[in-house]
Formats: sequence, C-alpha cells, structure tokens
Amino acid sequence: MEGDIRLCHRCGHRWPFRRLPLFALTGPSGAGKSTVGPALVERLGGRVTVLEQDVLWVAGLRDDVNGHPTFRGTWLRMAAMVHQNGRPVVLCGTVVPPEFETLPERALFSEIHYLALVAEPEVLARRLRARPAWRGWDEPRIAEMLEFNTWLHKNADTLDPPVTLFDTTTAPLDASVEHVASWVESRLP
Repeated sequence: MEGDIRLCHRCGHRWPFRRLPLFALTGPSGAGKSTVGPALVERLGGRVTVLEQDVLWVAGLRDDVNGHPTFRGTWLRMAAMVHQNGRPVVLCGTVVPPEFETLPERALFSEIHYLALVAEPEVLARRLRARPAWRGWDEPRIAEMLEFNTWLHKNADTLDPPVTLFDTTTAPLDASVEHVASWVESRLP
C-alpha cells in the first residue's frame, strides 16, 4: 500500500484502493452487539455496512493461535473489500485492538475505531444464562465473558487505540442503538 494506491511488488502494477475507517463494535457476549447491530442498518440508512463476525466462526478459520489471526485477518480482508464500494464497515464481534492492530491486514484501513458494549456482571450473567441451551452457555463460558467484561473496564483506556465503553446494563435498546449510531456518525469520513 502506498496511501490509497495498492502496489504489486512483483510487477509494479498500481490500482486505486479505498482505505476507509473500520468500526469495531465489540464487547462480551450478552452485552448487546448482535441486538444493536441489525438496528444500526436502519438507523444509519445505508451509509455503512453492518457485518456480524460470528457468521465466519467456522472450523476452517478457528485457528488455535492466540488472538485467532486467521479468523481476524479474513474479517479484515472482507471488510476492506466491502470498503471498495465506498461504505465503511461496522463489524460486530468480540475483538480488542491487539487482535487487529498487529495484523498485516491492518494496513488496509485508514483507522480502526473500537466501541465496547459492556454490562454489570450480574446482568451479563443473567442474559447469558437466559439463552437457549443449544447455544452452549455453560458456567465456565459465562465466567470467561465476565472476565473479559472486567478486563475491558480495567484496560479500555490503556489499549492502543483506546476502546470507548458504553454500559448497556439499564439502557433501553433504542438508547443503545442511538449511542452507537452517534458514535459511528461522529467518525464517518
């Protein structure tokens, strides 16, 4: 990449490439990403493309390496290709800056903004326990999400780039959607 031009290092061919911002709507499971995401489609009126990361959480991409770089890199490549249509992507899924910022595919974006939906631990646990049994939310998995929720509260400001937090504990869906939409709109090119 040279600015907004892709360059083939083998043959020297150059072609235009849109490097738009990526919006990572993250946070622990149960905080509201999969509920807020689809509502953003309506609220943002086609100015962004909203994608749910769980769609690609399949065996072939579930690498056991810390941070799941194959899975994360695939998502970044797909989002970068959507950007070529002129629309930024809001990617809904559990991710933190070290899992994207260190990948080679990071160069495909002008910047990545991170907003984490979080909730009070007892509310988060209650939401996860209320999910259908086929989703596999046993106590160890719930504990993992509670630990991630706590980790975000402690580390969001120190990450590079920092992660903005929004607490959904008592926020109605409309308020959560409005908050996320305003956060995206304030950072659109």
